[in-house]
This record gives sequence, structure tokens and C-alpha cells, in this order.
Amino acid sequence: MYQPRLALLKLIEQPERTGVLIEGQDDLEFVGDGDNRSLASLKHRSSGSTLTDLSTDFWKSVRIWLDRFKTSGRSACQLQFFMFTTASVSEQSFLRAFLSIAYVATKPKTEEFAAAMNVSTSKVIGEVKEEYLELLEEERADFLDRITIFDASPRITEIADLLSDRLLRTVRREYRSAVMERLEGWWNDITIRQISGEKTEAIYGAEVSDKLAAIAEEYRSDNLPITFRKKKPEGISPETDDRMFVRQLRSIGTSTERIQSAIIDYYRAFEQRSSWAREDLLVQDEMEDYEDRLVEEWGRYKSLIFEALREDSPEEKLVAAGKELFKWVEFETGNLRIRERVAEPFVVRGAFHILANARPKPKVHWHPRFLERIEGILETTN
Repeated sequence: MYQPRLALLKLIEQPERTGVLIEGQDDLEFVGDGDNRSLASLKHRSSGSTLTDLSTDFWKSVRIWLDRFKTSGRSACQLQFFMFTTASVSEQSFLRAFLSIAYVATKPKTEEFAAAMNVSTSKVIGEVKEEYLELLEEERADFLDRITIFDASPRITEIADLLSDRLLRTVRREYRSAVMERLEGWWNDITIRQISGEKTEAIYGAEVSDKLAAIAEEYRSDNLPITFRKKKPEGISPETDDRMFVRQLRSIGTSTERIQSAIIDYYRAFEQRSSWAREDLLVQDEMEDYEDRLVEEWGRYKSLIFEALREDSPEEKLVAAGKELFKWVEFETGNLRIRERVAEPFVVRGAFHILANARPKPKVHWHPRFLERIEGILETTN
């Protein structure tokens, strides 16, 4: 869990053309221009931990890096090696020579590195020593110069606030947590695809910028986030569903396929409204005002469609009029948006189904005689 979170934090600190692979040649592999690559080893340790000369965290990483250095062409390769650790390097450790901060060394890295290896009886360090001594003298110095330690790195619980502070300055403060949650959800999905092998290429900083811009746009004053576009309810049953809006559709002979689509629209609209309410994205009475506008527009079109009907109009004409009215709702109400840029069709269609499902009496209906028959329908439903 630490790997993708820290990967996102470090990726946004780099140029947008930089990419990252989770579990590439190391915990993280950053891809730069040309053949430039940085392999990063991550160590998340308990608070107060220190990194000393013989810490296994360092030597295990060195063992991996030595292998990559050798197989990638040794001094001809374009690799850098990073360790991000939540521990702090001990003040007395020669590892301070590898820190990213300025450090005045009293001895060459190769000398202190060799001294640490020679006093240890650790199997891991012994394996490193064997691999290291196979390098030429100049290759040893070159290899060690490629290593950088970033100690006291952010802990997993600190990264979300750092990301928000660095990424969301242009987003209204009350929406930042929601935007961050959306961004991390997308990021987790894409990193899982990468780790599982479904996505083989690196994830680039530009992709993060594009996704963040798209999410942030949904939290403008003329827009609302759409998060239920692809969601569907479980157990859809157009033939047995007894809800009022479904009964209304049956009363005008709507096909099973269209009823199923209506059930999905109702579900998406209902859940999306709930999400907006939880995130406190709607202004006072905004949804009520929107529903009033829909009812008013429905009433205008209903009057036009039903104008030619008479008291003795046959059932087939009543059904045809209801079909025409519902067709208007499905295909001609895209301009009736709750906000100017909320153009997702299910928001409008689903809103009409919610109104058609209102109790004790629906606020909109399709069949011209539906309200006259509603008492019988309600008795059957109850």
C-alpha cells in the first residue's frame, strides 16, 4: 500500500514526462528521457527507527542494485539507485555519505563501504561483498556514486496531506478531500492493473495531471461530479419490480429492455444524488428547485401531447399519448440540466423516474388516466 502512495507523491515532484513502474526492476522504477532510469527501494519502518552501517535494509537494496548495474552494462548504464526510508540515518553511520543533503565526507565512499563489509559476518553483506569485488576499481566508485538515500521519508499516513497540499491549491478547500479521494481511487485502480500485468507500460506524470484536471473540473460552480456512470444495481427484474415508476412504464406498454434501462437510470440518479448530498456539493434547495423545474416542463409538454384527447378516447390513443410523453423524457430533455455542465443523461432521465415514483402520489405520469387509476395501483402495491 505504501508503494503506490509514495510513487504518486514522487511522480508529481518530477517533470510530467517522467513515468513510474510499480514492482519493475525494484519497488519503484522511474523512467526518464532516453534510457535514464531510477530504481527505488522503499522501507517503511516504525517511528524512531534508525539506519546504521550494517542495517539489512540498506544491504539488501545494494544486492539488488549490484545485479541491475552488472546486467545493464555497468558504467555504461543510465541507472540511478534510490532508497526511500522512513527511518533516519544514524549520525555516526557512514551511510550519511549517501544522503541527498550536502555532506562533507572524511573518507572516500569506497573505503568506508569496504570497511563496513569487512567487519560484518552477515550472510546478506557477504553476498554483497562477493558481487561488489567482481567490479573493477573505477566501477565500484561509479556504482556507489549512483546511490542516494532519502531518509525520514513521509510515512503512509502523511502522504495524503502532502499530495493535497501540492496538487490541490487551485481546488476550493471544501472539495479537496473529495477530489483527492477520486484521484487516489483512479490511481489505485491503474497501479493494480500495472502490478497484475494488465498494464505493462509506465504511468506518466502527464496522465496524473490530465486526470486531476478532469476531476477538478467537475467541482466547479457550474458542474457536479459524475461517479455512477457505469454502476448498475444488483438483481434487476423488470417483470416483477413493483415500484411505482416501473408500474407506470408497464401501463403504456414499455418494452422490457427499456424498463431495464429505466431501472438503471433511476438507480444511478438516486445514488448520485446521495453522493452529492454526502459531499455537501448542493446548495440549499437546489435539488428541490430542479425537480420543480422538471415538473413544470413536463406539465407543458403533457398539455401539448394530451390536448387532442377526449373523455371517450380509446385506450390505444391514451397509451400512444403516454408513449409520446415518455419518449420526450428519454430523448429530448438533455437541456434540462441541474447545472450547466452536468450533461450526463441519466441525471435527467433518472430524476423523472424519481418523480414518477413519488408517494403518496407521483409528481409526473405518462398514461393520461394514470392518476385516476392510482388508488387501485397503490392498493395492489401495499
